Amino acid sequence: MCGITGWVSFGRDLTHERKVLDTMTETMACRGPDACGTWIDRHAALGHRRLAVIDPVGGAQPMTVHTEQGDVTLVYSGEVYNFVELRDELTRLGERFTTSSDTEVVLRGYLRWGAALADRLNGMYAFAIWDARDQKLVMIRDRLGIKPFYYCRTPDGVLFGSEQKAILANPLAERVLDADGLREALSYAFTPGHAIWTGIQQVEPGTMVTVDAAGVRERTYWRLETRPHTDDVDTSVGRVRELLDDIVRRQLVADVPRCLLLSGGLDSGTLTALAAAHLGDERVPTFAVDFMGQAENFKPDDLRDTPDTPFIHDVAEHVGSEHTDIVLDPKTLADPDVRRAALIARDTPVGVGDMDFSLYLLFKAIREKSTVALSGEAADEIFGGYKHMHVPAIQRARAFPWIAVSVGPFDKDATGLNPQLVSQLKLEEYRLDRYDSAVGEVERLGSEDDFEHRMRIMIHLHLTRFMRYLLDRKDRMSMAVGLEVRVPFCDHRLVEYVYNAPWSLKTYDGREKSLLRGAVEGMLPESVAWRPKSPYPSTQDPYYSRELQLQGKELLTRRNHEVFELVDRGWLEAATEREPAAMDRLTRLGLERALDLGMWLDVYHPELRLP
Repeated sequence: MCGITGWVSFGRDLTHERKVLDTMTETMACRGPDACGTWIDRHAALGHRRLAVIDPVGGAQPMTVHTEQGDVTLVYSGEVYNFVELRDELTRLGERFTTSSDTEVVLRGYLRWGAALADRLNGMYAFAIWDARDQKLVMIRDRLGIKPFYYCRTPDGVLFGSEQKAILANPLAERVLDADGLREALSYAFTPGHAIWTGIQQVEPGTMVTVDAAGVRERTYWRLETRPHTDDVDTSVGRVRELLDDIVRRQLVADVPRCLLLSGGLDSGTLTALAAAHLGDERVPTFAVDFMGQAENFKPDDLRDTPDTPFIHDVAEHVGSEHTDIVLDPKTLADPDVRRAALIARDTPVGVGDMDFSLYLLFKAIREKSTVALSGEAADEIFGGYKHMHVPAIQRARAFPWIAVSVGPFDKDATGLNPQLVSQLKLEEYRLDRYDSAVGEVERLGSEDDFEHRMRIMIHLHLTRFMRYLLDRKDRMSMAVGLEVRVPFCDHRLVEYVYNAPWSLKTYDGREKSLLRGAVEGMLPESVAWRPKSPYPSTQDPYYSRELQLQGKELLTRRNHEVFELVDRGWLEAATEREPAAMDRLTRLGLERALDLGMWLDVYHPELRLP
């Protein structure tokens, strides 16, 4: 995995800026606990923190190849799953390798094919190459945006990093949150390229950014394209199964311990069953999150009909995995130190409360035993698994589907925020503008009727916005503890194929995710194969809500805190006095957001430029 950072300046000698580079690199120590490396030339400085997964000895970075025309140096984060085939091809073309790492394959692939290398890669990656032959920097991000990648333009070059905090560690970067950044943080529009912080933007998925003395240029090398799907049901099911088999086989490759994340649903169960089949006599380790007393005291709500644990155990027993439940207590979940760790990991001021903290704690526990984990993330976006996708009113709504739902992890009503600020930000107007822009990106197939096109839009919105948010969340929480999480469902071959399957085929048996369920028929216990979608779990313990209230009261004692430019003090006072056991979802979301905003301001000390 790893974390990368760098600085390109055509107007100064960066060999005198080692201390700044070291500071930028150190911000990502958690992403790469195994090694640290830096490289500096006159106009380029590169930093790397390493989590060793493939070739722990030979894959050190930054990695350089010397040529007669100048050095070519790479910093790279991620995994390329077809690196063995690429290395064989490059060897036949005359390249000579000194390591068995995928890092060297990427570097020598660039030497042979230039930026066209991106078209050949299968994996999750964000990398930057300083090519001294042409005095240029080339930054490339994977097609689906699995690995984060940010950059900031400067008067004479760029700063870049796996995370914004690496860029903010450079004196040239301003710690500013303006009205547009706050709109993005609070609207849940997940606009591609937006990074909340003023002056910082994302290298968009499927994009390469080239920087030289003439300026910065972007080129998209991959995007979701609308194509006819001519395969029938049986052929489509067979193709999905064939792809999944190949994907899981590739993503099980590692030179360190690996495991599966198990949630009790169809998606993670599918990967666990396929992994168990590939590993044969080797028992696959599986891990799941649970909350103290949740299985016994679970109460159905608008989001979740049943607790996950019984279904998790059904899968573990069915495939014979070596299973571990990570059981979290509410005191640990509410610990401000855990909030701080999660907040620093994600860089942004607003998250999803205890679902962030439990994910962080789950990954922290897993990291004690494994370095790589496979996750079922993204199957719902690809195969159409969310309940709201099947609600006619939401299908027709002129709104992002995850905002149009009546319940969910996102508070579209801005509960507890300063009413004057909400009015000035015009969040609804911002969401609608972003929604209309997103819909305009979707190409319509000539044969599609209105309903099929609406559902293509539904899937496109999820794949290009919502899924990227979830992928970023999972990357940040996992890399904060040095755990690499792989997402097999994000293989671009599978995404391209299923995206173009019509909605009638995605639901051919009258249920959600028909193609996926058909592809793994007979591999899972019936209880899981036919279980409806259940979101990532959230604690129901009143103790957690009570702790939020106590922390809210402590925040209220800081009467001059900047957070009250954003949060309604009167609302917070009332929320802290409610009965914890009777606290509704929106009140808890508002409390969590207020605490997040307060701590974020304390940690990052941004300059607020509000309307």
